[in-house]
Amino acid sequence: MATTVTTVTGTLTPDPPLKLELARVEDVPELIQLWYNAFSIPSLLAIWPDTPGVRQWWESAIRYDMLNKPREKYLKVIDSQTGRIAAYAKWSLETSKERGPRFPPWHPDMDARHNEEYFQRLEEVRDRLVGSSSKNFYLDMLATHTDYRRMGAARLLLEWGCQVADQENALIYIDSSEAGKPIYERFGFVVQSMACGLASMVREPRTKEV
Repeated sequence: MATTVTTVTGTLTPDPPLKLELARVEDVPELIQLWYNAFSIPSLLAIWPDTPGVRQWWESAIRYDMLNKPREKYLKVIDSQTGRIAAYAKWSLETSKERGPRFPPWHPDMDARHNEEYFQRLEEVRDRLVGSSSKNFYLDMLATHTDYRRMGAARLLLEWGCQVADQENALIYIDSSEAGKPIYERFGFVVQSMACGLASMVREPRTKEV
């Protein structure tokens, strides 16, 4: 049974089934497990093979971001009844120049040459479409556990980032799979080009009407 919270009127209302929170360092192992649940397809496993060494690489990379990069925001959507993490996202609230390298050095279990070439192409497309001079954010990662798809978890994660971008008058850039395009289009993202089998999408900031 869901927990309850007391409103200002004194009435009791149930917690929403899914809640958005900032992810914490202690969540990192569950985030990695969720990632492999959501993205266990050959093309992505070729980049990030599911080995103990690569999982440790992920854990070190995410922990470093959380502890040292305040503009790299990890958010989670949790199941209010079970406490499980249903989905998570990484929002990079800075340009690629401000952020620096997207990933740390590759683990020996990875194909370093392939990965460097692949992500260099994606970075070049981002720079071409939104540049490094204009203010732009990047939705670096969004993963939903297969048990929680089509339940609104991705919407919560997108609403947060879009709200922050609108407040800061920033473009948002994403690399989307074909399957992910429809939800991004509902939030105002527009396909600008295709690269590495992904749709390069940009969302203009929305200003409030006076």
